[in-house]
Amino acid sequence: MKILIVSDIHANLPALQAVLDKDGDFDQLLFLGDLVDYGPNPKECVKFIRENANYYVRGNHDNALGYGVDCNCMGTFREYSIATREWHKTLLDENDIRFLRNMPTIDSFQLDNPADGYEETSIYMAHASPQGDMFKYLNQDEIGGELNGIVAEYILVGHTHVQYKKKMDYEMIVNPGSVGLSRDGGQACYAVFEGNEIHLKRIDYDVEKTISDLMKSPVSQSVKEGLKKVLLHK
Repeated sequence: MKILIVSDIHANLPALQAVLDKDGDFDQLLFLGDLVDYGPNPKECVKFIRENANYYVRGNHDNALGYGVDCNCMGTFREYSIATREWHKTLLDENDIRFLRNMPTIDSFQLDNPADGYEETSIYMAHASPQGDMFKYLNQDEIGGELNGIVAEYILVGHTHVQYKKKMDYEMIVNPGSVGLSRDGGQACYAVFEGNEIHLKRIDYDVEKTISDLMKSPVSQSVKEGLKKVLLHK
């Protein structure tokens, strides 16, 4: 069984497409939140996850657009988020917004025989904190303190846009990084669970296409230029 794990797409369709071109032959798809804000293609990204994800959780940006509340972003990202969210509201329909609202904050399940000869594998998913706080920024040294009461072999989180795997006594904590707005390199980051092991992956994508489409948006020039620098990892 091949399981594709993605997070923090942020309306970046070229980045998502690059991931699918490389590893789109998955058996199951897991999504760890944040479909919207920042990028130019919210409609297409929401549609893909709604139609293809087997399990998913809501991110702070999904929550902000769905419920009309603050995303609690840090620094200049808050300005970029607010500006692009107002634009995204005009691109999504009621069904899209209802989907964002109805995404759970936590999900957990058992994988049946993820590889021949292996027993069931327990998976636990959240966007930021495993306790369900979708706004909390936790690096890989801090996240172990958030596991009270949680028992699972694999704990999957996103939110930080930084890719890592961290082995605890029993659990393996995995952050696949961000597909659409990586903060540890300019590539699309994701993970694949195959052969009873999670592999961290990253791939180049057509970032100029993302920037070109973003530049056609109605958001301010300062927001466009700021996001361009982030996308180019400058």
